[in-house]
Formats: sequence, structure tokens, C-alpha cells
Amino acid sequence: MAKTKKAKATSILTDKSLAFLKNYINTPSPVGFESGGQKLWLDYIKPYTDTFFTDPYGTAVGVINPTAPFKVVIEAHADEISWFVNYINEQGLIYLKRNGGVDHQVAPAKRVWIHGKKGPVKAVFGWPAIHTRLGNGDKEQQPKVENLCLDCGARSKKEVEELGVHIGAVVTYEEGFDELANDFYIGRAFDNRVGGFMIAEVARLLHEHKKKLPFALYIVNAVQEEIGLRGAEMIARRIKPDIAIITDVTHDTSTPMINKIVEGDIQCGKGPSLAYAPAIHNKLLKVVEDVAEKNKIPVQFRTLSRSTGTDTDSFAYANDGCPSVLISIPLRYMHTTVEMLHKSDIEGTIQLMYHTLLTLTPKTNLSYL
Repeated sequence: MAKTKKAKATSILTDKSLAFLKNYINTPSPVGFESGGQKLWLDYIKPYTDTFFTDPYGTAVGVINPTAPFKVVIEAHADEISWFVNYINEQGLIYLKRNGGVDHQVAPAKRVWIHGKKGPVKAVFGWPAIHTRLGNGDKEQQPKVENLCLDCGARSKKEVEELGVHIGAVVTYEEGFDELANDFYIGRAFDNRVGGFMIAEVARLLHEHKKKLPFALYIVNAVQEEIGLRGAEMIARRIKPDIAIITDVTHDTSTPMINKIVEGDIQCGKGPSLAYAPAIHNKLLKVVEDVAEKNKIPVQFRTLSRSTGTDTDSFAYANDGCPSVLISIPLRYMHTTVEMLHKSDIEGTIQLMYHTLLTLTPKTNLSYL
């Protein structure tokens, strides 16, 4: 008798969910200028929440059960690394300054959008041909912020300015969402708009399954993480949560040129990553570990040192201290235009946050002593 194939498990991600994810990843939301993506995100989660608000710098928050005194946060950050226009020379070439930890080595020959006063302007990172770089007998130049420039087709400073390009205009890469074989997704700014997507999906599942929570749930999409966790710092002081669950990306360490002795052993497709660190609350982490085991959600572990480098730090040390935990999704090629992650890890991370929320109550004992 022929063997029957095992039926593929039904995905928790709907066609509407995936359409939102693609649109959200493709929408520029550079540090300090996140409003485009934030508007999309709020429109998506509004049907699944009771109320919402934004803060003065653009952090967006949906709230479920807002009158409950006990407050739980699930959080991601909305901003993407980018560039600022810093100098325009008389030949119309545009020089830049970093806005967040953008990697200059991936810039040559990339296509970009300059977000000017008259709307987006197409441009490219011009880079000399290999023939000319190698033909003068000197050591080959490497890309640096100082020798990278944008060419938008203008041939004078005046022509650049006539396009609406100005000092301080922000620049984002053109590349957007795409799919590869075996359920891998690529795109720029999965760090960390995939987190914004996942917390929105948690809100959707709670709504669709008609779950009643014994606390107020704040779904927080914070701004300005990439330049020092600033949005989380502001919103943590405003909400004053009792518990915070943060989601961000972490390095897939199975790619070349990454030392596992330093970075640990994390791989895409093997589940969300849980971290040990001083800012991570040990008892809350144990709750999450138990939830993963009970619901058969595979997880991976890594250690972090003095800080997590994520919004977890801002929430953990805000106010009088907030028990916080970090649930990360493995990501290849961070801070490039081809950040890569696996669909199963997206689903696993959503499920882990969802079931953790169904486990927590105001009486959950998180006391260390």
C-alpha cells in the first residue's frame, strides 16, 4: 500500500495578514519619520483593539481591556535604518550621513528613494567601475560614508534642489518584500517591522478567538529603537506596565563569517529565540519556557551580556522596574536590504506570545524573593 503524505498544518497567517505584511515591509519608516508605516499598522489593528493612542514622537499603541488596572505590554519597534542628505555639491552629487546603524558596505550600486519636499525622488548609490578602481596602481578603495554619494540624475546643486531634495531629507533603500524557496522571506527592515506584524497578529488572534484577558493589554509599536531605544524609553514611562514582552530580531549564526563561540547557535526555521540577560526577568522567562514546552513550540536560547541591545532594556529599567522578557525571531543578513527569515518562526513567535498572554494573570508570582 502506498504511503499517504502527512497533511500540512494550517497556517495561522491569513491572506489578509500576508498582504498587510508585504505592504508594511514595503512602506518606508525611517528613524524619526515612521508615520507612513505607523498609519498602516494602526489601521490594521484597530478592529482588534478597544482603543488606541499615539505619543508625541509617533509611537502607536492599541489597547485591549483598557480599564483594567494591571497592565501588560507586547512590544516591537517600527523604525528602519536609513540615511540623511548631508551635503550637495555643485555637480549635483549628494553626500550622506547615517540615520541609525546602516551598513555602508552594502550601499554601492543600490537604488534608493530620497524623501524630499515634493515627494520621493529616485536615486542610486553611484560607484566607479571595477576597471577604473583597479587601473591606477593604488590600493583599491573600499566604500566609506565619506566616498559614497547619490546620483539622482541632476547635474547641478540647483537641479537637485528643484526636485525637492534638501539637507536633512531622509533616504531609504528601494528593495522590498519577496519570497524564496522553502518558506523563506526577504526584505529590508524586517528588523523590526516583522515584530510589529507579529504583535498585530497576536491582537487579531485574541479578537477572533474571543479571548478575555484579566488585564489591560497594550500592543506597542515604538519608534526610534535604532538610535538608542528612545521610543520605548518614552512610552514605558507613560504606560507604566506591570509586565513587558518584547519581540525583536536576533542573528542567525549559521551563515559564514559569524563566530558561534561569540554569538551562540541560532538558526532560522528552528523557532523563536529566548535570551538570558540581566534585564531579562528570570521568573517571567520561566513562564515563557513552560508555555513553549506545553504548546510544543520549539525555541532556541542565547545569552546576552550587559544589555540586550533591544527595547527590553528600556522597559525593564523604567519606572520602578518592570519584569520583562525578550522573544526574538532569527534573522539572516541583519541591517542589509536582504534580511531573511522563515515563515515558521513568524508563526512560532506569534503563538508563543499569544499563549503566554493566556497564561499570565495579575496573580502570576514573579517575585524573586
